[in-house]
Amino acid sequence: MLNNKGFDLWADDYDKSVGLSDEDGTYPFAGYKAILNEIYNRVLSAPGRRVLDIGFGTGTLTTKLYEQGCDIFGQDFSGRMIELAKEKMPTAKLFRGDFSEGLVAPLMEHKYDAIIATYSLHHLTDEQKVRFIAKLHSLLNDRGSIYIGDVAFFTRQDMEKCMVEAGDEWDDEEIYFVFEEIRQAFPNMEFEQMSSCAGLLALHR
Repeated sequence: MLNNKGFDLWADDYDKSVGLSDEDGTYPFAGYKAILNEIYNRVLSAPGRRVLDIGFGTGTLTTKLYEQGCDIFGQDFSGRMIELAKEKMPTAKLFRGDFSEGLVAPLMEHKYDAIIATYSLHHLTDEQKVRFIAKLHSLLNDRGSIYIGDVAFFTRQDMEKCMVEAGDEWDDEEIYFVFEEIRQAFPNMEFEQMSSCAGLLALHR
């Protein structure tokens, strides 16, 4: 797993490296742009404009929402990522913190219309994911939604197939979503497979 120093070092080249993987249609970022575009459209088509982004990175998605008038809140554990995001979103409320330990206190003081997490929650164990998503769900306004875009699969067999195809590129330290398993904790969760290795999970209030 990359620690916060690893993400600091990767920050300046992050958007480029993600883009190359998406364009090639390869693991891990195949479908990346499609997922961000889908979340963008869903957030803007719903009522309310207060958005919390978990692990926002350089602000690729939230910057677009910010430009559409959304009130952006966020948490990331990389100081350099926060610096880059603040350059694009000067009035956003961005906080540094390790979300494996939960949300920082200032973010717990609000309710949100949309909570988004793109390619960040795979750093949590399956047990941590369930606890964290349950906490996020409690912070939604009525009719609010959680959108999680990540390396994700409908079944564990699907994941194992991708792992074989990825070969040495597969990251054993990341813990990916298997929808059939996580929906046992969230029966109302929805899932859409967006590429061979990525999907969009949604949970509404």
